[in-house]
Amino acid sequence: MAQSAANGVDHDTASKKHNSRMEASCLELALEGERLCKAGDFKEGTAFFEAAVQVGTEDLKTLSAIYSQLGNAYFYLKEYGKALEFHKHDLNLARNIGDRIGEGKASSNLGNTLKVLGQFDEAIVCCQRHLDISQEQGDKVGEARALYNIGNVFHAKGKKQLWGCTQDPGDLPPDVRDTLQRATTFYEMNLCLVKELGDRVAQGRAYGNLGNTHYLLGNFVKAITFHHQRLAIAKEFGDKAAERRAYSNLGNAFIFLSQFNTATEYYRKTLHLSKELRDKVMEAQACYSLGNTYTLLQQYDMAIDYYLKHLYIAQELTDRVGEGRACWSLGNGYVSLGNLKQALYYARMHLEISKEIGDRNGELTARMNVQQLSTSLGVSEEDLSPSSSEFEIQGARPKSTMKNSTDSVELWKYSSDKKLSCEPPDEDCFIELLSKFQSSRMDDQRCQLEEPQSNGEAGANAASLNNAKGLRITQNNLGHLVGEGDRQEPGDDFFNMLVKCQSSRIDDQRCTPPEPGPHAPTVPDEDFFSLIQRVQAKRMDEQRVQLPSDDQPSPPSPDPEPPRGFPS
Repeated sequence: MAQSAANGVDHDTASKKHNSRMEASCLELALEGERLCKAGDFKEGTAFFEAAVQVGTEDLKTLSAIYSQLGNAYFYLKEYGKALEFHKHDLNLARNIGDRIGEGKASSNLGNTLKVLGQFDEAIVCCQRHLDISQEQGDKVGEARALYNIGNVFHAKGKKQLWGCTQDPGDLPPDVRDTLQRATTFYEMNLCLVKELGDRVAQGRAYGNLGNTHYLLGNFVKAITFHHQRLAIAKEFGDKAAERRAYSNLGNAFIFLSQFNTATEYYRKTLHLSKELRDKVMEAQACYSLGNTYTLLQQYDMAIDYYLKHLYIAQELTDRVGEGRACWSLGNGYVSLGNLKQALYYARMHLEISKEIGDRNGELTARMNVQQLSTSLGVSEEDLSPSSSEFEIQGARPKSTMKNSTDSVELWKYSSDKKLSCEPPDEDCFIELLSKFQSSRMDDQRCQLEEPQSNGEAGANAASLNNAKGLRITQNNLGHLVGEGDRQEPGDDFFNMLVKCQSSRIDDQRCTPPEPGPHAPTVPDEDFFSLIQRVQAKRMDEQRVQLPSDDQPSPPSPDPEPPRGFPS
């Protein structure tokens, strides 16, 4: 009898030592993953976090922190399906252990991820859940972040609604205007609260996004005011990247006020900082914006210089779409200077690149330009080649011989249609999310433990966490699970809203958001391509050279909710 009792003690001691070694191993792996992610190596960091999940832990708070950080790491890697998966695990676990602050943060991370996937209504529901919990808990920092995130979702939704719109700046469809005004309302609420908290960095973000939304609404003077305030805070903290964005946004706003000389000053500052930051992509975009602005000023020599600089960087970065756009712009520039031979050279380059990248609209435009230029020069395409001695050396400064050549050669404007394509989603994100939410509410749908637990409520909650990756259910952590009577449910309104959002969606919306046409990293955002064209057309009817858009950078995505640290 005594021997049996001793054996039992030995077994318990061995089991505790084994569990202790596993806990140490899990935590060590997670801490290494955290270190790597902080160093910017998210790919390697996720490998360590995944390994920690494989080892598993019975410490519920440690597991919640791992889920949160894994979700954030996958978000940075743009693997949004996986990010969604782990943020859902985090939400489910936070609710089961009664961690209200953790539940709010997980809801916030889900909202940010759903926003990137273009599921804006669902994203708003999740961000609103974060706001409700933060206000309930008296968490002012969380409340400010939730207000910012809701504004950012409406901002992104408004930008997507703008795709394909043909209205002039500020002349928006009612639904788009309403969406963007909602964004400004939440940004203003966020700004008010972060001022109260004395958070200058957050104030800078709010000013920048208020500038961006007022720009979209056509309130360019207001936009300039907010971007100047954003600029001042960026300088205060030595944030060169934010300073560069502010200069670029100021340049954009001054374009629409027809103050082109002022715009060039800000674009030059953008270019200078891009070089200082060694950001080749933004350097190329600044060159392209300068080329467009000098074209608006009818200073075609200067425009061509900057288009050539853009072309060289696009070639260096192997951005073939950007190369094609530069060639098209250079062709227009040389037409304006009357050098039709050089214009034909770049038109043919544009044609070849468009064929190569499968840009059917670009190919049509380039083919028409080649035909018209060849006819004007009295030559056939067969007589010429890109390396022909008939052409000047690429990039050479031409002599102006036909100042009014646009009267005889009208280049077709390059207008890339907003082609919407939908790639298969990584997973049916929202259905899985909804089922996870509902599974924690419907006991009769839960799988049952093979062996009944002495604590019925804890046993039921353990059952609801059977699918939680990396969780080892033990007697030690059963007591930390919230009983059904104690759990603070989000309530039927939350779930009904989620169901309503989903039921209003059509199947082809459950995919990653498409991009209009071929993507060119070195060319500024083209959502406003047609707007710039109309501004130019109204001011210079006699000029028939069409322009692509100036830069309107997307609003900076909010950082995912800061992951909770590991328990000491």
